[in-house]
Amino acid sequence: MSLDVSPALLEQAERGEVDEAEFVDCVRTSLPYAWEMVSSLVAQLKVDGGPFADNQTPPPDEQARGQLLRALASDAIRGALQRHFGVRLAFQNCHRVAVFPLGAESDERLARFTSVRAQLLNQSPELRDC
Repeated sequence: MSLDVSPALLEQAERGEVDEAEFVDCVRTSLPYAWEMVSSLVAQLKVDGGPFADNQTPPPDEQARGQLLRALASDAIRGALQRHFGVRLAFQNCHRVAVFPLGAESDERLARFTSVRAQLLNQSPELRDC
């Protein structure tokens, strides 16, 4: 799944100077399902507080799943989203995205969420081909 890059943004990249806000907007418009997932989790974290906010509902279709995979598997996109929203993102499977607040107090929780143990415990036959 590719981003819908405008000619102006592509020209910026070719010159070597990319405005990150414009890149983030490109991600927002190219990957609307992934954007909505992350932004709603950030809002949930702010409203509910707590150690993190996560999604456990599978995407409605393969296109939405592809958007999540694209956003979270790309270091550039993931990093830009983290900086834009001021959170750390974690990803366990085809849909379990989590947002953690910045700061050392989240380090242990993030480490547990992204541990091998947590990955194994989060498996199920329904998610085998997700």
